[in-house]
Amino acid sequence: MLSLRGVTRSFREGDRVPRVLDAVDLEIEAGSCVAIMGRSGSGKSTLLNLMCGIDRPDAGTIELDGQNIAALREPARTRLRRASIGFVYQFFNLLTTLDVEENVRIQLELNGVRGAEARRRSAALLAEVGLADRLESAVDVLSGGEQQRVAIARALVHEPRWVLADEPTGNLDEATARDIVPLLRTMTGARGAALIVVTHDRALAAVADRIVELSEGRLRTVL
Repeated sequence: MLSLRGVTRSFREGDRVPRVLDAVDLEIEAGSCVAIMGRSGSGKSTLLNLMCGIDRPDAGTIELDGQNIAALREPARTRLRRASIGFVYQFFNLLTTLDVEENVRIQLELNGVRGAEARRRSAALLAEVGLADRLESAVDVLSGGEQQRVAIARALVHEPRWVLADEPTGNLDEATARDIVPLLRTMTGARGAALIVVTHDRALAAVADRIVELSEGRLRTVL
């Protein structure tokens, strides 16, 4: 269970301190899929950063599997993200100095899995996303859809319990997005991982078990 209780976050803008999140409550069960929607600047990415411990709230608690991550020191939050959370980003965030397989394998190496086992698991995930023939390719020669498939493999290769996706179709054309959406949902669901996705894409939101909308710092359930 991921549980947010009374989560508040403000950012100073000159003499103003506007409240981006205002006493947000949210519960997400392991293995479920939740889409978070809202206009640009509504605080969706801030909410994701709080969920994974990149940022800390001004008030409230954020419990991940019963552990209050908001109370952890930075090294502990880093270890938790590395082991339990996978990330998929709008702009892929792949390392251009590494080839396709190495971009996936690095996530395993950060978690202490190395050598032949790490290469085997990376290759298996890349085959699952349809890139078995691109293991040694440079990532900057791939199409946008192929790069996002690499990113999905990287997010899942260490078998996280939670996958956070920030506008994962925002840098893709409509046809490519239609392929990526079911792939992301199916692969996380097959592994029992929860998928939490921030999106403007209603087609992506439609695959979620629940849709919530962030507006004026508050969450409301849409579906």
